Amino acid sequence: MTQTLRFPRGLYGVTPEWDDTAKLLDAVSDAHRGGMTVLQWRRKLATPELATTQLNALLKRCRELHLPLLINDDWELALQCQADGAHLGKDDGSLSMARTALPSPKFVGASCYNQPELALQAIQAGVDYVAFGAMFPSSIKPNAPRALAEHIQQGLAHCRAHASASGRPAVVAIGGITLDNAASVIQAGADTIAVISSLFEAPNVYQRAQAFTDLFAKFA
Repeated sequence: MTQTLRFPRGLYGVTPEWDDTAKLLDAVSDAHRGGMTVLQWRRKLATPELATTQLNALLKRCRELHLPLLINDDWELALQCQADGAHLGKDDGSLSMARTALPSPKFVGASCYNQPELALQAIQAGVDYVAFGAMFPSSIKPNAPRALAEHIQQGLAHCRAHASASGRPAVVAIGGITLDNAASVIQAGADTIAVISSLFEAPNVYQRAQAFTDLFAKFA
């Protein structure tokens, strides 16, 4: 019997380091039109003023699109700005605290790198997804630990074993994912693929999002 997912399946966009807010909003709209199901706000290089301006604009756009927006690394900011959830790494605080502060239907996701044991701990803390990566060499995080298909499969087994009445946590693959290699992680069991450069740096963001989305119909 197929288990219901608590987190959206498909293409998970992660914002690029663009200072042009209008360009970013247009790209997000195009990606959503092409099938992107969820977006993560991730800005490391913006000034505080620009980050605030862009986040407010992006929140407004995502609400208009009915597109869930998660905040990277900061569940308190997610709570403050009434985003749809947060994505946390191993140094971003307690997952249990984040889960309490952001109850369902808010989303909480966790980076598990190449460690299925971290995924199990995160699932037990109540997250909606566990993310493995970098699956491939990544220009965004060139020194990130490499994850393998077997890590996705082990994480998926943990997620299936801990399904509840509300569904099971999802497995997200991230890091260096392109149209040329995405099918392999989907076939390995990833429910969702998180993409930055290969989506937002594409010549046509709408067509690229559509192409990624089509892979799920073909290979999942």
